[in-house]
Amino acid sequence: MRQQNKFIAFASCVLLLLIGGCDRSRPDAVAVSAPTPAIIPAPRDLTTGAGQFNVSAATPITFAADSDAASVADYFSDLIHRTRGLQLHTQAGEADKSIHFELTAGGSAGQEDYSLTLSPERIVVSAGNSRGLFYGAVTLWQLMTPGDAAQTIAVPAVTIHDSPRFAWRGLMLDSARHFQSPEFVKRFIDWMALHKLNVLHWHLVDDQGWRLEIRKYPKLTSVGAWRVPAGAAAAADIDPATGKPRLYGGYYTQDQVREIVAYAAQRHITIVPEIEMPGHASAAVAAYPQLGVTGTHPPVVPADWGVYSTLFNVDDATFGFMEDVLTEVMALFPGEYIHVGGDEAVKDEWEASPKIQAQMRKLGIKDEHALQSYFIHRIEKFLNRHGRRLIGWDEILEGGLAPNATVMSWRGIDGAVAAATAGHDAVLAPQPALYFDNRQNGPNDPSPGRGWIISLEDVYRFDPAPAALQPEQLKHILGLQAPIFTEHMRTEERVEYMTFPRAAALAEVAWSPAERRDWTDFQARLPAQLHRYDSLGIHYTPPAPSSAQRGGGAQERAGIPQRGERVGEGAASRRTSHQLEMCTSKLVLSLTDDAPLHGERAVFLVDIMNPCWILKGADLSQSTTLTAAVGQVPFNFQIGNDVKAIPLLKPQTPEGELEVRLDSCEGEKLATLPLAPAVSSDTVTALPPAKIASRVGQHDLCFIFTRKSVDPIWVIDSIELIGLQ
Repeated sequence: MRQQNKFIAFASCVLLLLIGGCDRSRPDAVAVSAPTPAIIPAPRDLTTGAGQFNVSAATPITFAADSDAASVADYFSDLIHRTRGLQLHTQAGEADKSIHFELTAGGSAGQEDYSLTLSPERIVVSAGNSRGLFYGAVTLWQLMTPGDAAQTIAVPAVTIHDSPRFAWRGLMLDSARHFQSPEFVKRFIDWMALHKLNVLHWHLVDDQGWRLEIRKYPKLTSVGAWRVPAGAAAAADIDPATGKPRLYGGYYTQDQVREIVAYAAQRHITIVPEIEMPGHASAAVAAYPQLGVTGTHPPVVPADWGVYSTLFNVDDATFGFMEDVLTEVMALFPGEYIHVGGDEAVKDEWEASPKIQAQMRKLGIKDEHALQSYFIHRIEKFLNRHGRRLIGWDEILEGGLAPNATVMSWRGIDGAVAAATAGHDAVLAPQPALYFDNRQNGPNDPSPGRGWIISLEDVYRFDPAPAALQPEQLKHILGLQAPIFTEHMRTEERVEYMTFPRAAALAEVAWSPAERRDWTDFQARLPAQLHRYDSLGIHYTPPAPSSAQRGGGAQERAGIPQRGERVGEGAASRRTSHQLEMCTSKLVLSLTDDAPLHGERAVFLVDIMNPCWILKGADLSQSTTLTAAVGQVPFNFQIGNDVKAIPLLKPQTPEGELEVRLDSCEGEKLATLPLAPAVSSDTVTALPPAKIASRVGQHDLCFIFTRKSVDPIWVIDSIELIGLQ
């Protein structure tokens, strides 16, 4: 993929060359001028001027005798050195032909506006506070990039006055499902800052892991931070020290968290920690069973994805635990908000517990939704007493919203509309529009993730101003963020790949005025941004062509035969699972294989509620050989009673088969490929080929597995038809 990124960087340079922005023939004076400066997010007001300012090693970076300005100057100098190889000296005071950073009088701490004046004589970045000055430095860095190392950088004259549209411009990083190193979290913060994003919502707690050291309750991390991954490969990976399957996980010490929080503050990013309650509690209850409703389960931290029924108890001891935890959390995170989750709290345990029902009657609580509201109200009062504000997912609206709570709307935008209408603040983080665990580029993008395709263009076209709200109500929309849930992002590199460049689109939606947003213009500025990613070492997804570039074929599936095209005319024709049609779209996921334990793993597209695939338009006019490569993945999904709706086709052999049927999944059986050769394999297995007799014309082929149970899920890696002459 890195080679592919380099190709895109080269293509970016070609584009910039065409518009006068990348002159490889003059390595000592690389101009970055363009009809529209390649700044992302687009600034509020920009006026191009005459001439250019030439930056060289002799150009001083000056600043007023102020520690904030000095810090920004040093940050800018380091950025230029890392990305352009030019070492610029910083000094207090003023000088001719300098890059000058200055703080002006009258700025408040919350302001983020800045001005940048770039003439042939001087560059001046000014703002009322260090936050605005920092963003001015980021913009100037973009004006001086992309490009290779150079002795001189010619920067076009321009005047910019800029400020953000929204105060909350964020990403949510899920470290609960897969632990990322502190070093990665810092790099992620760096990259956020270069997009003028200012909130990192840190998802530290969930069923599959508790990642934050709480000193009063050490078992939260000694037990709750570790699990055995799902699947046969992990179960067979025995740790010689324990004689048991090797544990997977990790956690952040309080010292590490303090360092990360301080690092983020230097880049004007506020970290909002999330401590889930009353649901998504399995890891905590595994560590301290008395916190749960039953007091006995779960015995270990689970490895399934989905929604568990495990809830926290609602007695005083449990609230004492919560307050103890939040006291340590508040000491680590000085920001205004503490996120308490509140989502997907299945009420089965509360409904079945005589103790809980007795408490409800004693408190005069009518139902379990009202009990969750009571839970959130009680936590909010505690946070308010300590000068903090509560924010939670939109389920906290159910049963009555806590008086000062802020709603993060994930089930579409309705939660934000309801909150703002009632006079509460809200943040937009809707599924699927801003969920970065959805794949980006369609059938030729084999990234692990959810089945939806949320492209760069989809993110860019998201409207953060719900039409249902009046102007006064719109003031309650604090901003927006993209959740990055990592069930399907096992590695740090995968997090990068799924985040960028969609984070650039999100940044422009959150920062730039509505009238400045223009998809075509954004596309013209994007190649420069991708080149910057290369210089920073960011592993990103190459953007797919937009619907306009594809000739308006929004439903086109690149690399997949359309109606009227033929598959397999005397030549090999191979299709991966991502290039096949799903028979249904009930719960489509792009799943990573559970093996090998180290190295690259296969990725399969499958509807876990109905593992069945369609190959469209196969030419069977001649006898054909069909080969199939298959895998198996664990069914590690908590979906409640929905599991009973998964069809099971009775196998003819103990191991099961892959059946191939003509035209429909109820059609004539053309071939049966026994699964016996693949049963003992943890990775992809090529099944023995099967011959298919000729049929007139083109036909759809249905591929479906027979099996005795839902676990494991048999999956197709690829199908190949070879015409016989």
